[in-house]
This record gives sequence, C-alpha cells and structure tokens, in this order.
Amino acid sequence: MPTETGRIVAIDADSLWVETIRKSTCGSCSAQKGCGHGLLNRIRDGQRGLVRVLPGAYSLADCRIDDEVSISLPDEVVLRGSLIVYMLPLVTMLAGAVAGSRWLSWSQDLAAVAGAMAGFAVGLALVRWHAWRHRDDAGLQPVLTSLPAGEARSLSFLTVP
Repeated sequence: MPTETGRIVAIDADSLWVETIRKSTCGSCSAQKGCGHGLLNRIRDGQRGLVRVLPGAYSLADCRIDDEVSISLPDEVVLRGSLIVYMLPLVTMLAGAVAGSRWLSWSQDLAAVAGAMAGFAVGLALVRWHAWRHRDDAGLQPVLTSLPAGEARSLSFLTVP
C-alpha cells in the first residue's frame, strides 16, 4: 500500500485536505533516461498538491491544521485506476481505427487515423466520466493512516498555569 506524508491544511465535515510534496523516485530506477515519467517528475518535482483524505479509523476531532500525517491508497485501487486510465483510451483508439478503416469510404489509411483519433477522444471522455462518477466513492479515496503522537494534546488539560 503506497503511503505519502503530508500536512493538514483544512478540515471539512467528513474529510481532510492534506498538502503533499511531489517527490521523485527516479534516481533509483534503472530506466531513468528513457522514461517519460522521469521527465515529468523532473519538471514538477517539489511542487505541492492538495489531496482530499478520508479519516479512516481516526476521528476528525483528533486532527489539527498543520499536523504531519501519513495517508495511503490501497494497491488494488492504484492497479484498477492505472488500467482504466491507460488501457481504456488505448482499446477505444484501436477499436476506432478498425471501425474507421472498415466503415468510412475514404482512403483506408486516412479513415483509420480519423477513427483512431475519434476512438481516443471517446476513451478520454470515458475516463473522465468514470472519474466523475466515482468521485465520492469511499473505497477509492486516500485514507489517513497515522497522526502525530497525541501525548501533548491528550495531556494538555493536566498542565498547571
């Protein structure tokens, strides 16, 4: 289960907003020179991002703004999301190319290119629709996995002025 560390910047009625810093792991990868992901990470490395996080087993009352927390996302969510984001546009693009070359009366190559472009656009629209449809699905959201040690908070009422 991939985990990330971040800082709480806002608390909603049912969730938290956590600011994370984008970190690149490309330095330890053997394919770093030939990978597009590495290039994008070098461009965006160190930028901050906001993530909506569900409290999970913790109570929102235990959370404070500026707390350093850990969040995680289940592995199967990452795998399913990757399949949808990468494979769905590819499959619809290939289906569009086949359909275009068969049913359009232009030259076969031009019809395949037009069909592929249309299929890719349909695939991207389906990915966007899927993201919108599942935006509030609790099983697909990041979850809070740890809070800072709460000793000072829980014992603060015992301090004498």
